Amino acid sequence: QVQLVESGGGYVQAGGSLRLSCAAPRSITSNRDIGWYRRLIGRQRELVAYFTTDGNANYEKFVKGRFTISRDNAENMVYLQMTDLKPEDTGVYYCRAWGAHVVDYWGQGTQVIVSS
Repeated sequence: QVQLVESGGGYVQAGGSLRLSCAAPRSITSNRDIGWYRRLIGRQRELVAYFTTDGNANYEKFVKGRFTISRDNAENMVYLQMTDLKPEDTGVYYCRAWGAHVVDYWGQGTQVIVSS
């Protein structure tokens, strides 16, 4: 079964960094936008950053230069480098691939915990 698989979450102190990884088969990403969402404690899931199908990177305003999305097409991987992490970044981070008139894919999520 084709799926997205995240990894790289964990526990980090405030000000630290983490890199999240998403294994994303080409069969999924070739006709979909792909990126990262997160669900913070007590909040609904929200978009963080994503690539459009033509390769443009987009970020939500709250990222404020702290996070960087990247991809390795040869390895079929999408990454989210997170720096200067804050306790309010604590939550579950998801990889998602979506597009018009195609099936929507979500990963299982990876937990990020930032201590103060």
